[in-house]
Amino acid sequence: MGACFQMAARNDEFAELYAAEHERLERQIARRVGCRSTARDLVHDVFLRLWERAVDWRGDSAAYLTRCARNATIDHIRAERRHAHILAGVLPEQQAAAAPSAAERLGSREQLGRVETAIAALPQPTQDIFLLNRVHGKSFSEIAHAMDISRRTVASHMARALAACEKSREAGE
Repeated sequence: MGACFQMAARNDEFAELYAAEHERLERQIARRVGCRSTARDLVHDVFLRLWERAVDWRGDSAAYLTRCARNATIDHIRAERRHAHILAGVLPEQQAAAAPSAAERLGSREQLGRVETAIAALPQPTQDIFLLNRVHGKSFSEIAHAMDISRRTVASHMARALAACEKSREAGE
């Protein structure tokens, strides 16, 4: 019970610190990076790092946060410069992939049609799990929780769906 009370007190203290300092830090960073949205993201990163690392912070929190914000700004500016330098060295033909030929597009459409047919032939739960994972990007754990089934069952359904996809791909070769 004591640990829960300490955690709640820490949460409140952290929330108060965020409320008191985030706007000032955003303005400070925005002046240097020229983008309020980026500044907001960097401030969130600073507070996240503080939350993850600081079991119990003491002293002048504003000064510490100012220094962290300055360091995050410098790191961001350096990363942007590295990114711009890398992009400057990329040739135009390296930036865009070549457009597929008409035959490649037709082959892709046919293959997609075979995969769609294979997925449609699967039992409904297997279809649902496949779509949740591959189309909607849900993890096996998220799917298991949402469907109230085990993670192993999700893996089994996915293996069945992937085998059907592979079989349909091989049939087209």
